[in-house]
Amino acid sequence: MKKLISVVLLVAMAGVGSWFFFTPKPAAPLVTFETLQNESLPMASLRGKVVLVKFWATSCVTCVQQMPDTIALYNDLHAEGLEVVAVAMDYDPIEFVRNFVKARELPFVIAPDTSGEIAKAFGDVKLTPIAFLVDRDGRIVKRYLGVYEKQDMRKTVEKALAG
Repeated sequence: MKKLISVVLLVAMAGVGSWFFFTPKPAAPLVTFETLQNESLPMASLRGKVVLVKFWATSCVTCVQQMPDTIALYNDLHAEGLEVVAVAMDYDPIEFVRNFVKARELPFVIAPDTSGEIAKAFGDVKLTPIAFLVDRDGRIVKRYLGVYEKQDMRKTVEKALAG
């Protein structure tokens, strides 16, 4: 009887494991970002690159603390195909966003989400920081909410770039 229970548990675990590893990753929403420079950047145009879509706000302490790490990640891996789109939340005053970007010399795309439509498309994002890592095929491979281990994120990004 114990042997039968062990076999049943093993089969069940294998089934759950295969479901987890072989379930297709969800596609990133096909949104169009409007940049601070009033340029349109369709998500579809980023296909072939690894994209970190990061929702943030100037009033979010954790977001502000993570910006140097995001800048370093972008500077280190942009040449290998990493793009970062920092989506400013709709409640963040645009002049605050512009001042922050200028003061911190953010090198990546800043996309104010003035209508809240981008946040809705990514699962109705309300909390910041939250980031979605999108692979070269346009699939969301990882979601980061709040504080994350920066070395783990870097390894995941590097794996996506290599894959």
